[in-house]
Amino acid sequence: METKQAIRKEVYKRRKEAFSEQITQDSHQIFLALRRLPAFLQSKWIFVYMDCKNEVKTGEIMEEAWKMGKRVAAPRVEGKDMIFYEITSTDDLEPGYFGIMEPKIRQKKAETEEGLLVMPGVAFDKKRQRIGYGGGFYDRYLEKHPGFYKAAVAFEFQMFSQVPTEPTDIQPDILLTEKAIY
Repeated sequence: METKQAIRKEVYKRRKEAFSEQITQDSHQIFLALRRLPAFLQSKWIFVYMDCKNEVKTGEIMEEAWKMGKRVAAPRVEGKDMIFYEITSTDDLEPGYFGIMEPKIRQKKAETEEGLLVMPGVAFDKKRQRIGYGGGFYDRYLEKHPGFYKAAVAFEFQMFSQVPTEPTDIQPDILLTEKAIY
């Protein structure tokens, strides 16, 4: 089994080499699968990461949620913590941690403990084991807020036969790629 560091390096290379048209097309396929999930249809809140650097795009997810009258929250990094704030449009965002779009400081904290949380990751396996970016932000957040249904989204090129895990890693309830649902 490869190390987390080696897997991250390989996936970053694959993401950099991916064509933006394919990223957009595959993100749309993932969105279509996510939007059919009972957790998406029934949740009043959708917590979603802000994509960057050829991650699965989340714009369509937010737009659909707003169109359906759902409330949307996005994360902002504050010290070693990630805190979700409600956003009502992309105008509520500004560049933040590592240049990733984050809710502006004036946004209201999303206080709910339930809903659908769409999580990113660097690499996954078919058992839904996840390698994150190394900061532990999602693991710490989900440990404190266990009531969410967790849907991870990734491209097939982020899938490995097996990824190394640690006891503190929190596994998503479902993993969606452009080709499969795990």
